[in-house]
Amino acid sequence: MSGPVWRNVYSLNEDQISKLDEAEDHMEMMRIGPAEKILIELLEQEPECVPVLNVMAHLQGRYLSDFEKAVEFYDKVLAIEPDNAWARDERRRYTRYSSYD
Repeated sequence: MSGPVWRNVYSLNEDQISKLDEAEDHMEMMRIGPAEKILIELLEQEPECVPVLNVMAHLQGRYLSDFEKAVEFYDKVLAIEPDNAWARDERRRYTRYSSYD
């Protein structure tokens, strides 16, 4: 494996990168159950892993239409990284669809 083509600012190890890629591949193929299982396992190992939290939030909002859960995961990202523009914008988008005020 040659490593990520993106800058690994979160110091993810090769296993985390591989599993995150695998989860995203499952999502693209609409195999949501396996994707969610991988993400849950990654979060059990490292609950504050921002890339995994972002992907889990995306899965919850876009693929499962669970907008409240998506907002909750983006809230976790923003608690760790208050300046995370991606999480802030996505949180705002899913807040409009949810019962959150």
